[in-house]
Amino acid sequence: MEKMILKVNGKSHEVEAAPSDTLLWVIREKLKLTGTKYSCGKAICGSCTVHLDGTPVRSCVAPVASATNKEITTIEGLSESGLHPVQKAWIEEQVAQCGYCQSGQIMQAVALLNKNSNPSREEIVGYMKGNLCRCGAYMRIIKAIEKASELG
Repeated sequence: MEKMILKVNGKSHEVEAAPSDTLLWVIREKLKLTGTKYSCGKAICGSCTVHLDGTPVRSCVAPVASATNKEITTIEGLSESGLHPVQKAWIEEQVAQCGYCQSGQIMQAVALLNKNSNPSREEIVGYMKGNLCRCGAYMRIIKAIEKASELG
């Protein structure tokens, strides 16, 4: 175990963890930020997506040591009020069914819109294709991203 400093959602946290522990485990168990979900554990589904320096990563396979000296953003860090434009669009389009994958979907969508504020439907589908939704809410997810690009 080592002491590490992680900058999560704009705040520094000292954690004790093995360098190979997953970022997801440290976020959920050490920092008690449970919006980031565990699902497949193999970087297949995207439920655990967080941003490292603005880039979406699968935290279930990212070693915590890879996140030191980087800005980590979780779903809790998108907006103090919980109403980031993507979150607003998610609500307006009633995207969530079971909701389990939604934090990963939202984090992936935010990364897309940070790179391309007005993506085409084809670009949205291409960027989001690695995030899986068991409920099949893909059309609502696409509509919400389109709406979020309008909300800015």
